[in-house]
Amino acid sequence: MYVQRTEEVPQTPATPVSSGHEAMTVERGSFCTARCSCGWSGPARRSRDRARTDAEEHSAAP
Repeated sequence: MYVQRTEEVPQTPATPVSSGHEAMTVERGSFCTARCSCGWSGPARRSRDRARTDAEEHSAAP
């Protein structure tokens, strides 16, 4: 599961997934990055869809 965040939108808590990870996407300018509550951060991407996929893949990892 992921939560999309932007600098303009107030941050809202997300429901943690069963693996204990709370993955989300954060937009900064024209780039989007997947981040997790465990400290993991994916690469900055122009494709929001790919950043969401990065977040989902990380959340599904054991």
